Amino acid sequence: MLGKHQKPYEEFYHSTHTNEHLDTRTELLVGLSAAMAMNCLPCIRYYLQESKKAGITKGEISDVTAKVMAVAAGQKKLQMQEVLSKYKIDIDNY
Repeated sequence: MLGKHQKPYEEFYHSTHTNEHLDTRTELLVGLSAAMAMNCLPCIRYYLQESKKAGITKGEISDVTAKVMAVAAGQKKLQMQEVLSKYKIDIDNY
């Protein structure tokens, strides 16, 4: 897939699973939220499977899902505000 970059990518990716600052549960929840934000279905599946093995609860997954939803909604709100401002569109007169 990535030719000469495949091996360095795999090494980098695997290095993110074991690090000095995040415990396993936090790493999995951060990975899950990133996978959700990037809309990577195979990644979401992976992180859900690993979360179950790590004893992460449905409540914790629900909180992560809510946070990703809140950030996405906020981004869309700001995007609309930017377009309205940039193009001087007044939707109050619609």
